[in-house]
Amino acid sequence: MNVEISSRSELKQWQAERLKKLLAEILPGNRFWQTKFSAAGLKAADIQTVDDLRRLPFTTKAEILADQAASPPYGTNLTYDVAHYSRLHQTSGTTGTPMRWLDTPASWEWILQTWRQLFSIMGLRRDDRLFFPFSFGPFLGFWAGFEGANRLGNLCLAAGGMSSQARINLLLDNAATVVCCTPTYAVRLAETAAEMEVPLASSAVRAILVAGEPGGNIPATRRKIETAWGARVVDHWGMTEIGPLAIEALDRPGGMYVIETECIAEIIDPLTGQPVAEGYEGELVVTNLGRTGSPLIRYRTGDRVRAGQPTESTERTSPAVLRTAGQDPIRDLLLYLPGGILGRIDDMLTIRGNNLYPAALEDVIRQFPEVREFRIVLCTIKGMQHLRIEIEPAATLEPGAVESLTAQISEIIKARWHFQADVQAAPPGSLPRFEMKARRLVREEPR
Repeated sequence: MNVEISSRSELKQWQAERLKKLLAEILPGNRFWQTKFSAAGLKAADIQTVDDLRRLPFTTKAEILADQAASPPYGTNLTYDVAHYSRLHQTSGTTGTPMRWLDTPASWEWILQTWRQLFSIMGLRRDDRLFFPFSFGPFLGFWAGFEGANRLGNLCLAAGGMSSQARINLLLDNAATVVCCTPTYAVRLAETAAEMEVPLASSAVRAILVAGEPGGNIPATRRKIETAWGARVVDHWGMTEIGPLAIEALDRPGGMYVIETECIAEIIDPLTGQPVAEGYEGELVVTNLGRTGSPLIRYRTGDRVRAGQPTESTERTSPAVLRTAGQDPIRDLLLYLPGGILGRIDDMLTIRGNNLYPAALEDVIRQFPEVREFRIVLCTIKGMQHLRIEIEPAATLEPGAVESLTAQISEIIKARWHFQADVQAAPPGSLPRFEMKARRLVREEPR
């Protein structure tokens, strides 16, 4: 089925029709949403437009975790009997207890079709060879990206259960053109290639598709990856519980498009819950429209974003009409997020009265190519928060150069945020390396 949409108002109408079909499917059997609607005094018939969604309270991660704890192991957000589900994924649990998520074959098909649109916006070519350098486990990760690209006919290379050196060799031997990983592991693979004396920048790789961390749109991290690989970074966003829903276009760097044909996106003030104006930061709230087996409605993602427009310097090349149901969407109608995911709402640090986010600190640290790895340690001493930054310099650096490096980083932080950070050098190879999501923010017990 092809649907032509040529304006934002038509897109909203398309979303409203999808939403009504979703509610008609899930409310008869899904106990979680039955309870949610009943508590709000709402029936399916009360939701006729996208704006009507605001009558329903937000859904939070804490709410989902509490539901799964009360009705283990999957909770009550199941539209059908468990026998109808064929896939299980779970969150990484980097901030606490992992969430488990079940999908029916139909819901998984929706996820694969969403990836079809993501790849189209990204600019994936038929002759691209995709390289996935991590082990497929219970995390959603690039599972659907792998299967989605494979369905499009692209060669997909799974590189799980291998050392970084073996992965570099496999990548080169098969002339991979697109690497799919976290920003952290893109940096790690580049370091490994340098140790192997492999000229990675002259390989066939043309794009690094990154996800799982905000590093893809942190300028210094982005430059570090692109310089080492001689390839473009393409940022992607999704969550295990809501699916893959945003991506960067190769010809419009520095932001991401949200696949609004498959979701309803809101940007709210995290304190008041009210919508924010375009250009202002807020929290991304998502309603997915095709994951009927275990849907989420008005889900607070905890991610900071702002709506805006692509830079004018980039040429617009989209077709004039948006075609859904498996065909390419028009980008100009979709919500655009300059800077992509700016960070996590709950990651904000307050040091000496200054509010800052770990992503901003990473942008400072990554400006120095001599830094191989780093860690941000937050501690409370006598009731006051202190920040310690541990950097691991290159093993070839002389002691004097290491001392100069830590001093420079400390000076930039003081000039930008008006407090003195304790920047310390860690021995080479002492800080942990990551393949999946990095855990660089450490909170120590109060002293």
